[in-house]
Amino acid sequence: MAYDNKIRIIGGLFKGRKLEVIDMDGLRPTTDRVRETVFNWIGERTSGAAVLDLFAGSGALGLEALSRGAKSLTLVEKDADTAAILKSNISTLPDAAGEARVVNQDALSFLENLESKPAFDLIFLDPPFSSDLLEPAVELIVQKDLLNDGGVVYIEMNKAKKKVLFGLTMIRDGEAGQCHYGLYERSFFI
Repeated sequence: MAYDNKIRIIGGLFKGRKLEVIDMDGLRPTTDRVRETVFNWIGERTSGAAVLDLFAGSGALGLEALSRGAKSLTLVEKDADTAAILKSNISTLPDAAGEARVVNQDALSFLENLESKPAFDLIFLDPPFSSDLLEPAVELIVQKDLLNDGGVVYIEMNKAKKKVLFGLTMIRDGEAGQCHYGLYERSFFI
């Protein structure tokens, strides 16, 4: 595995910091332009937020949230090499960073095995486009009531496979290349 790629934090405490990214098939870090848009949408919700970055990959979304004042970040990544790079990147951040941890586990297993009800203010869902993991992840998040009141879920999916997600209501969306991205809140009429 090569580690020649880097992502850049675009805002907040760590603005401009470059972090290592593993070169792996299917790993597509969220672009700077899309991250800028998404964090403009999210606004002040990041400050003090409990954040879950499921299917973390490069960690671009979760680490951006941490840079912008999230109080805690859980990055869930199945691939051991990618999880190791995430841990290494976190270790380079100043102690001023909120509480951050990397869980090297399958995302659906992570959700299924949550014993207590941790609730999150911000959840990032960016599963591999070639997988069928998005809907089961959303179902578990809704079923286990993992989103705090006022919390939001950011989702990326292949625009050719765009779908309505049971239990969530889209409040903003956009497209970039093959990616459809959107910000969702919990539906109250399920």
